[in-house]
Parts: sequence; structure tokens; C-alpha cells
Amino acid sequence: MQNDKPTFLLVDGMALLFRAFYATSITGQFMVNSKGMPTNAVYGFVKHFFTAVSTFKPSHVAVCWDMGSKTFRTEMYEGYKANRGDAPLELIPQFDLVKEVVEAFDVPNIGIEGYEADDCIGTIARKAADTMNVAILTGDRDILQLIDDNISVILLKKGFGNYDVHNRNTFFEEKGIWPEQMIDLKALMGDPSDNYPGVRGIGEKTALKLLQQFGNVEGIIANLDQLGKSHKAKIEQDIEMLHLSRRLAEIKCDTPVECAFEDAIYRLDREKVLQKFAEIEFKGLHRFIEPEEAYA
Repeated sequence: MQNDKPTFLLVDGMALLFRAFYATSITGQFMVNSKGMPTNAVYGFVKHFFTAVSTFKPSHVAVCWDMGSKTFRTEMYEGYKANRGDAPLELIPQFDLVKEVVEAFDVPNIGIEGYEADDCIGTIARKAADTMNVAILTGDRDILQLIDDNISVILLKKGFGNYDVHNRNTFFEEKGIWPEQMIDLKALMGDPSDNYPGVRGIGEKTALKLLQQFGNVEGIIANLDQLGKSHKAKIEQDIEMLHLSRRLAEIKCDTPVECAFEDAIYRLDREKVLQKFAEIEFKGLHRFIEPEEAYA
């Protein structure tokens, strides 16, 4: 990445919120305020947010959200994410609350009906990468497919301020394939958390080998005769699901989402933020707002 360019931090809001919720809810710490509102997920989200901003010092920030469970992928495949239960009761009221807090940071909340947050992130990242460095903050490895010369992915690790930062080279070192081949990897091996099977009987090790040899799904299909009898039979048997899984795995980078870059310039109004924290009854978060920051 070129360091002379501004940096746009795109935040996967749901990934941060869910991570923060489960980190504390496991011990029953929902942090209910005097209005009866649970706030544990939002509190953790804010800590993740400010820790990342302080670490990576972006010039622009936006937070992307899922907008309900029905998307073009569920229309394509009824089973997509059908294995996911309802959100915990204590988390539901925090979905709106977290967006109010992000609004108080003067940071855009972005989401679009029928698409996932990943699709919004992909669309904005591709546009922004022409003029900026883009860093995507998430806990979701699916987003690694978006890595490009000017797009890196910051994966959250346990605790706060612990990250795995991936660019094209680090991804290749870890997997032996390039980020764009990750779509084909998921097409072959499926994704249990998103509930689509890929090719039954083909795991990550075999999928990686095939991609290193043939490049992508099309390359593998064109060379089926070079495969061992067992792998060939598995792919032929599940070829329709292979194509469908590839479409489900690919993040859509041409959604009709809009984000004016000037709206995403990061300018925190300290007083406004502290007022919001007082209203929600957050204590101790003021220390995450760096005093040397330039405020609007």
C-alpha cells in the first residue's frame, strides 16, 4: 500500500457488534441501564471502533450493516444461512442503539435492503481504492476475497487491539492462493456457517490443491479428465451446487449503495459523543477518545 494516500476504514458493523455481545453475554453481563436497555454489545462495539481508529488513524470512516435476513442470496438458495437462529433478545434493541451511537460520531451508517453488509463494503472499497488506501475491519474471513493492491483486511482477534492485517502477500503466504481465488475455494468446500455445501467430500486441503493447479472453478471443470477418479466423480455429481455455491460466495461489488466520500471524512465532535455516552449511561469510554484528535 502507498502510504501517501488517505486511508478509508470500512467497518463491518455486525461483526463488531456480535463479537462484543457474545464476549460479555456468556457470563450474563448485559449492562442494563436505568431505562432497562441492555448496552453490552454497543459498549464493546465502541471500544473496538475507537481502538481501531486510534491504531490505524484513518482519514475516512463508514460503518456497514446487514438490513434484515432476506437478500438476493436467500432468493437464489432457500437454505442460505437458514441454520442461523434468531438474535438473542438482549441484542435486538441494541441494533438501533448502535446506529444512533455511530451517528453521534458523525460517521455514515450504510446498508441496503436485499444485500449484505459485505456487498456494501465491497462496492465502496472498490470505488475508494482508486484514490485511497482502504482498510476493512471485520471478524469475518469471507471479506478476505476483497483484498487488492489498495485494499487490506484487518481481522479482529481475541480482546481489543489485537489484529491480523492481511494484504495480497500475507494472504498468499497463508493459503498458497490469491485473495480472488477464495471465492472458488468456498465454492468447492462450501461454508457451514452460511449453510451451503459446495462439493460434498471436498475439503479445504483438496480444494487448495486443485486451485493451485488449475486456477479457478472453470479451470478445474475444463480439466476434469486430469483429476483422480474420486475427485472427478464428486465434482460431476455436485456440479450445479458448485456453480451455485460460487455465486453465493462472491461478494457483490456493484450494489446500488451510495457513500459520498466527503460525508465519511472522520471528524469527531468530542462534546456530542460524550453527551451521547452520558445519555446511554456509558462510563469509562471517554478515555478511548484521544484528546489530541482534531474535533469538528
